[in-house]
Amino acid sequence: MKKQILKYMAYVKEVLAQDKPGTDWEEFARRDLVKIQFYQHERLIHLIVTALFAVMEVMCVATLLVSQNLWAMALMAMILVLLIPYVGHYYFLENSVQEMYLLHDQILARIDRGRKADGEA
Repeated sequence: MKKQILKYMAYVKEVLAQDKPGTDWEEFARRDLVKIQFYQHERLIHLIVTALFAVMEVMCVATLLVSQNLWAMALMAMILVLLIPYVGHYYFLENSVQEMYLLHDQILARIDRGRKADGEA
């Protein structure tokens, strides 16, 4: 997923940098918005998974504090090993979607600029 997001953002940046005459910015914006929605959904799913793992980690810590059970300690360690990468991946998704919003704003600015140039204001 990370490679796909980075590749897509590089593509959008390239299209914005080229700014070729005749580019259908409205169609590009529509397609970009669909991609953003896909990534927002992915971000939401990862938020839910990350939150559930964090809740399980807290439950294991509470169990360990109450019972001093070695199995609870082992489970706590296993969940922590999974939780750390989940948090890192969610952080990447969150920041990437925020950057996509900024790129989409640039696309919308191109649409506005084109409308002003055509006298539509």
